[in-house]
Amino acid sequence: MISFLFRMVTLFLLFSSIAFGFTYIFLGSPTDEDWGFLFKTEFDELPVLAIIFITIAVLSFVISMWMSSVARSRETSATRYVKQLVEPDFTLKKKNVSFTLKKALIQANDLIETQRKSLQRMTNEKAEANDKLIQERIIAERQRLARELHDSVSQQLFAASMLLSAVTEQEDALGTSKPTLQQVEKIVQQAQLEMRALLLHLRPIALRNNTLAQGLTDLIQELQQKVYFNIDYRIEEIELSKAEEDHLFRIAQEALSNTLRHAKASEVELLLIARDNVGILRIQDNGEGFNIEDDKSTSYGLRNIAERAVEIGCSYKIVSVPGEGTIVEVKVPLGNKVDEAASLSKRSDVVELEKKEEATE
Repeated sequence: MISFLFRMVTLFLLFSSIAFGFTYIFLGSPTDEDWGFLFKTEFDELPVLAIIFITIAVLSFVISMWMSSVARSRETSATRYVKQLVEPDFTLKKKNVSFTLKKALIQANDLIETQRKSLQRMTNEKAEANDKLIQERIIAERQRLARELHDSVSQQLFAASMLLSAVTEQEDALGTSKPTLQQVEKIVQQAQLEMRALLLHLRPIALRNNTLAQGLTDLIQELQQKVYFNIDYRIEEIELSKAEEDHLFRIAQEALSNTLRHAKASEVELLLIARDNVGILRIQDNGEGFNIEDDKSTSYGLRNIAERAVEIGCSYKIVSVPGEGTIVEVKVPLGNKVDEAASLSKRSDVVELEKKEEATE
């Protein structure tokens, strides 16, 4: 708003100065005799001078509106391009982009790709270094799992055993055992789901001699025999680094664990596919969903998913609608080496833009 008013006032003063200059050239010095008709001559009860100023004001307003609209359009376009820079499959397809903006976008995208691949390389080196600590991690993971099993599943199973004891002491004629047994059944089922969700955290060992696709397939086939909901999956073999496979498998575990514990879903879909040189891992359920801003029940798991995705240079998306379900999606650029042809093409584009700018100047 302030910029609009500034443009309008500036244009008004500019046009007024131009009008005064032309009037001075044609009528000479401002005297009563030469300039008096501007005040005395009227059209629709308005003097000529007032009509001139009104015309200048309207013209300034219209031009200011047009300039503001163009500025907003350019700002929106630039903002859209900047947001797209973080996507691994970013391409600049618009031909009406200025040379300066195109050059800046290409350079920014090169920098982001370099940083992403550097982060992936560091993650791979970290994963290789951590191989020496696998045994200690296995022990620590089992201890953590034992504590969680004791604090969650054991307590629920204890409650179930107490209820069963109460049922056996009741008389058959009272008719109160049926709702109690139903309650026991729900508790036991929840305990089983909790147990399976916690046991998922031991599964990365299965990837030691398997690919990510094989590990996910084995995990889902095992879960299908134990859970009460349907799991549809589509898994393709994708060439990934050791660190990427480990992190993506952990992300899938975390998402499935959250589904078992909290979603109460009847259907779950898992996809691992490659499209346009981008690997996509998506876990979707039709459960209760939650408000990401308010619900803290899965905040720890979501934070783990986000941290693991960022650590290997991936983009991630978590969408949940209460009553509709939840979607967890991770995109990872395929390949660890820079495509030399694409890199050379980008560099040639930058050089060409620089030459054109120098020629224009």
